[in-house]
Amino acid sequence: MPPAAWAAVAAVVALVVFAVSCGGFGGGAPHSRGASAGAHPSSPPSPSPSPSPSPSPSWDTGPDSLAALGDSITRAFDACSLLDDCPEASWATGTSPEVDSLARRLGIPAAATWNHARSGALMAELPAQAEKAAAHRPELVTVLIGANDACRPTVERMTPVQEFRADFAEALRTLRRVSPRTQVYVAGVPDLERLWSLGRSHPVAAQVWQLGICPSMLGGAQASDAGAAERRAKVSARVRAYNAALAEVCERDKRCRHDGGAVHDYRFTARELSSWDWFHPGPEGQRALAEIAHRQVTAASPPA
Repeated sequence: MPPAAWAAVAAVVALVVFAVSCGGFGGGAPHSRGASAGAHPSSPPSPSPSPSPSPSPSWDTGPDSLAALGDSITRAFDACSLLDDCPEASWATGTSPEVDSLARRLGIPAAATWNHARSGALMAELPAQAEKAAAHRPELVTVLIGANDACRPTVERMTPVQEFRADFAEALRTLRRVSPRTQVYVAGVPDLERLWSLGRSHPVAAQVWQLGICPSMLGGAQASDAGAAERRAKVSARVRAYNAALAEVCERDKRCRHDGGAVHDYRFTARELSSWDWFHPGPEGQRALAEIAHRQVTAASPPA
């Protein structure tokens, strides 16, 4: 979200912090055989079997370095304090025991983690983030991005799916040019309509959202007219299309693993959201994302 909008959020949230704190809510090609000395001269040579396809590289469930890419979710924005990143609470690279990030669960030391996500980032920024990550040659890169592409001032300004897909594909190519063996875990875009349904009846959440948080979905949070319903349905459809594009591009990369819809399908609860903005994951929400990621990264095979 733009800094000016967040400044406005601060003015309202400062008035309601007390209320919130009191109860808010294998095989290669076979070797060729030469003719034996005693073979009959008229015997036709045995046909050579077709080469076996190259096996897919095995997935390492215990990487020892990690670079995180994405947006404010991976920066843990509003997870610890108002209008500020809290990278120590990041689901991917955080050091907080309360969150128990993916890096902590994998036993990766902080010195071998890098968080190149940026609050407010769109998918168009991912190739540049991937270039930074590639310089570290990490064994694992995590990607969680796309909410800002849907959270635009109007539905007409949402990132087109074709551009979203192309930018993600370019990010993978950028990574591969420098670090071809890096594994990539891709988390889906969360269900924004689920977040709206959690906070729409909360008076403080509705007031904060009116100041510019994901206006395409959360604007007019309490409106129930046909136009508002249609607008939210379009945003939800775009999020699903983004997730389909992420899965499609990831599937073409042998070292990429998509979450299979786990993050989008996860039903965040009120206590898992930031008590500052009722939109970003708070510490408990970050912990939930870390649990999902760890389960996916350490699985013997990708989700069906």
